[in-house]
Amino acid sequence: MRPKKTMSDADLFRSRFEQIIDLNHPLAKLSRQIDWTAFENKFDPLYTPDFGRPGLPIRLMVGLTYLSHMYDLSDEAVVEGWVENPYWQHFCGYEYFQHQFPLDPSSLVRWRKRIGVKGMEFLLQQTLVAAQRSGQLKRRHLNKINVDTTVQEKNITFPTDAKLYHRMRQRLVKEARKIGVTLRQSYARVGKKALLLQSRYAHARQFKRARRQTKRLKTFLGRVIRDIRRQCPDPSGALQELLARADRLFAQEKQSKNKLYSVHAPEVECIAKGKAHKRYEFGCKVSVATTSRDNWVIGAQAVHGNPYDGHTLGGILDQVCRLTGWQSQEAYCDQGYRGHGYEGSTTVHIVGRKRKSVRRSEQRWRNRRAAIEPVIGHLKHDHRMERNYLHGVIGDQMNALLAGCGRNLCKLLQILLRLIFYYPFFAGFWYQRAKAA
Repeated sequence: MRPKKTMSDADLFRSRFEQIIDLNHPLAKLSRQIDWTAFENKFDPLYTPDFGRPGLPIRLMVGLTYLSHMYDLSDEAVVEGWVENPYWQHFCGYEYFQHQFPLDPSSLVRWRKRIGVKGMEFLLQQTLVAAQRSGQLKRRHLNKINVDTTVQEKNITFPTDAKLYHRMRQRLVKEARKIGVTLRQSYARVGKKALLLQSRYAHARQFKRARRQTKRLKTFLGRVIRDIRRQCPDPSGALQELLARADRLFAQEKQSKNKLYSVHAPEVECIAKGKAHKRYEFGCKVSVATTSRDNWVIGAQAVHGNPYDGHTLGGILDQVCRLTGWQSQEAYCDQGYRGHGYEGSTTVHIVGRKRKSVRRSEQRWRNRRAAIEPVIGHLKHDHRMERNYLHGVIGDQMNALLAGCGRNLCKLLQILLRLIFYYPFFAGFWYQRAKAA
């Protein structure tokens, strides 16, 4: 059923937030910059009109989603903080202070599934609309953009053959017991002991003994796979999918392509970006686009398949045009985009190549290409892109877009904070100076 339009009923014996909080607080001013009715018009058709329990208010769900990525909080932490913070409640559209949890944290998971990737793109688009409404983002800022790629790591442990064999065997035994299959042996005790010995031998650099224990774990996994297929020749559902992953893991070798690096997240890829401190990262590649002048995040796209950086350029430029409604004139990229093959209307500049006849003004924009690097650092360390906790390929795409939302909103908060504390001082200074003159 569609959500209710009002957040709370009128109460003559309670004070409204307007009488308690500071309306000049940056978060209160930011709530007035966002067009909340646009979210209701966009997401209201996703609910059935006259069936089931009424949904939670759309502004509440959007507000909590924004807050979680603005302050790098999990679903549980943002709900707990919402009860304690009156500014967060005002940001989510409530008129009176609430003393109880507004929802279960799992409701945010179902909300993300309901709106999908297209809904997350709309959330990012509305942050850009709020920046335009406040006068901080103008159309001319979109003419020159910076584009770069990074790696969004998945929430998995570092994959080793021994850990993968052991974990896959555990999952197969658990699923087999659910459907009533009695295995000859589960290898729970000896498998755990073999994994422990393998880690100890590897730590002691006794690699021959460690490889022997890894081979034992693979043998245990193969026996369990064959036992399940004998007793259940035509599996279905979760067991069938898990057996397909087990066959893929059991057959892969050191030089194999399309390896399995996680039992619960088969979409994870191994990506090498040439970092000295971290040789390999396990997740997916994310293409990020920002404005060259003010570093607004105007595009974030998670791409699977570990493509070459230049092959992601067309997709991110199309997303920028879709979100902003404007085709950027010039895009500045690093040398990883050489040979990109992009044939659109945007002029692509590869920064780092030596050019004899480059104007000084053009060289300044080329030097601004490096400004996207700290933005990516903020997206990772401040807005939940460093480790993705959302499930599946869709979760990767959603998390990249939500990290961009959190960065844009924090940038708006910083601008509003400067206007509150610094603008009155400078305005008074210039007023006194003009008066003295």
